[in-house]
Amino acid sequence: MYVCEPSDEPAATAGTMVAVGRHAKQASRFRMLFVCTGNICRSPFAEILTRHLLVGRLGGREASAFELSSAGVQAVVGAPMHEYSRRELAPWGLDGLGAEAFRGRQLRSELIREADVVFGVNVRHRSAVIDREPTALATCFSLREFARLAAGIEPAVLPAAPIDRAHALVELVRTRRGLAPPAAPDADRVPDPMGGPQEAHHRAAMLIHEAVGTLVDVIAPRQVPAR
Repeated sequence: MYVCEPSDEPAATAGTMVAVGRHAKQASRFRMLFVCTGNICRSPFAEILTRHLLVGRLGGREASAFELSSAGVQAVVGAPMHEYSRRELAPWGLDGLGAEAFRGRQLRSELIREADVVFGVNVRHRSAVIDREPTALATCFSLREFARLAAGIEPAVLPAAPIDRAHALVELVRTRRGLAPPAAPDADRVPDPMGGPQEAHHRAAMLIHEAVGTLVDVIAPRQVPAR
């Protein structure tokens, strides 16, 4: 298995190829895949919110280079987003047409192979991804684990361009996996709200928001206006 290791060489520029696992990826784009169980609660919430945050930070044109999608290991194929999880998108005005058009889909090997990074909502989702596609070992993480490790990376070691920054971030987080365990056993989990009340969906949404907010902050830091 060939994996790019961090080095003192200049970061890949847009349009170059990045080697990840056994696959060469086009560095002018960055594909994120979010995975949960049914693909109607947690992973669609993560997909829709992350896309929104990237557009808000980068603008629509630059954010379009990030391709976001989601799937479920036991998907409710063709089902709409769960009503309670959809309601949790309302604070960002995202509970309208975009969420209404969403339909659950089953995780497939080609989706994993095409992604530059795969985020399992929980560790068991990460395990399911790797069981299906072992070459994803280097690029699949549990979502909150990735955010926790990404937050500890010194921003100055990452390239400036968001796409290059995202590719480099995956490699740096991979090298840190297992070196900084969570403070509590369940710290990297997002509990499944399915079958629970609105509060359960709200709790899951807030944990996901915290994680993807950290992810976006690292990939596309806020620009401080020049004085």
